[in-house]
Amino acid sequence: MKFPQKHTLQQIATIISAEFVGAMDFPVLGMNEIHVVTSGDIVFVDHPKYYDKALQSAATVILINKKVECPEGKALLISDDPFRDFNTLTTYFRAFEKATNSISPTAKIGSNTVIQPGAFIGNNVVIGDNCLIHSNVSIYDHTILGDDVVVHSGTVLGSDAFYYKNRPEGFDQLISGGRVVIEDYVHVGALCTIDRGVTGDTTIKEDTKIDNQVHVGHDTVIGKKCLIASQVGIAGCVVIEDEVTIWGQVGITSGITIGEKAVISAQSGVSKSLKGNTAYFGTPADTFRKKYKEIASIREIPGLIAQLKKRNS
Repeated sequence: MKFPQKHTLQQIATIISAEFVGAMDFPVLGMNEIHVVTSGDIVFVDHPKYYDKALQSAATVILINKKVECPEGKALLISDDPFRDFNTLTTYFRAFEKATNSISPTAKIGSNTVIQPGAFIGNNVVIGDNCLIHSNVSIYDHTILGDDVVVHSGTVLGSDAFYYKNRPEGFDQLISGGRVVIEDYVHVGALCTIDRGVTGDTTIKEDTKIDNQVHVGHDTVIGKKCLIASQVGIAGCVVIEDEVTIWGQVGITSGITIGEKAVISAQSGVSKSLKGNTAYFGTPADTFRKKYKEIASIREIPGLIAQLKKRNS
């Protein structure tokens, strides 16, 4: 998430009441999670295990809970609770805005786009030309739709990321300040939920088709011309490359990559990255040849047990 204008390190430190290491006028351009940071961004880290990763990332401002040696060309914000202060910044720069109309006056809607009665279009939403938004669709703030997009009834675009910190007093939510971006010619079925990014974008690229009752987690990127059947669940920060086919009731864990033109059969469980141009099935998902060998081996177990009992009798 980029800020509306450049801020200084001192200005950011003042917002969160933090000590800083670096020049007062050090430029701060935005804030992001570590997998999407760029120069000028703030990234937060609150565990020693990830200090080096954050300090060596593309981010140039590190919000951290310990004073450490600051890498050259970077700055530090020292906080007793970086998670809390990251939320403070998200709220400061992208605060929740109460809706006053079912279609916000700040929404931009293209020519020949049809929005059926009962749909909700939030603040600062952009919808392109020739789109069809069916009744009871909810499009949350800052979502962007390209041209010729179809969204069916009951779908929610831009709901919060499922991201919590387990504290002694209960779960603390990481506030979502990102967006959903849907490119041209995408179709989204009924009763789908597509979460916005925490600070970046959840993106569905051109000409992808999504069936009913599909969930897409925060910061996931789905490539061009993908086909995703019903009841698929995709966790956060997944990368699905172009022309991937995913059949019904597949579950995909977070932070992995599905290669271009991969095919994943129904009811598979994907727990690791998969190469492209290959068909997979099973839990954990693997190639057809390997899974068939495993199934054949399992079928031989009763016979082997019978032979062992006969030998020992």
